[in-house]
Amino acid sequence: MYRQTRNPAAGADAPFVRDHRRVIEVVGEGEAAAPPDQADIVLGAVTEETSLHQAQSRNTADVSRIIQALRQLGIPPENMQTVAYRIEPQYRYEDGKPIFLGYRVTHLLQITVRDMNRTGLIVDAAVASGANSVTNIRFSVSQPAVYYDRALSLAVADARRKASVIARSLGVAVQDIPFHVEEQPRAPEPSPLLAVAYESPAAAAPVQPGEIRIRAAVKAEFAY
Repeated sequence: MYRQTRNPAAGADAPFVRDHRRVIEVVGEGEAAAPPDQADIVLGAVTEETSLHQAQSRNTADVSRIIQALRQLGIPPENMQTVAYRIEPQYRYEDGKPIFLGYRVTHLLQITVRDMNRTGLIVDAAVASGANSVTNIRFSVSQPAVYYDRALSLAVADARRKASVIARSLGVAVQDIPFHVEEQPRAPEPSPLLAVAYESPAAAAPVQPGEIRIRAAVKAEFAY
């Protein structure tokens, strides 16, 4: 077997010899725009009292009102999940000595919203019912494979285009079908994230989901 080592400076898209074949190796990339069709909202109640019993009781009442309000808006129980519950003693320090102030109870829920048009309405209803912590709204796609397949197809087409460009530059003819194609590892797809902090909204929060970009890449080898 004869193998010619490529010049590292040439990069990934370059010609070389493998198994007595002259080869052009390229990396093709593709991207598909996906409109988000669901949102995950993390919100809840943070309560501070001198007594732990009082802090827990108030917090439980606030979260119960939030859940009831969301149920009235049509959010089913399976789309509401506790993601954080913390009890933390609170102190202030004077001359390096801790002075106990009371307790902070935090109860956060993750709400999955299927109707994107109601995201702002749901946030505002929760805030009006006692939610004083809205940490983020994360948008996602319920069926990402559909868009990934589209991006993968575009990546293959991009690889063929790149191989043709390199071949024309060399003045050679390249085979249209690669003899080897390898899907590249997928990096985590960033999703639009909206950090929010509400006090008393006068109107529905203007939530804008934007688009999610789903990417794919392949390494392909073409003989020429």
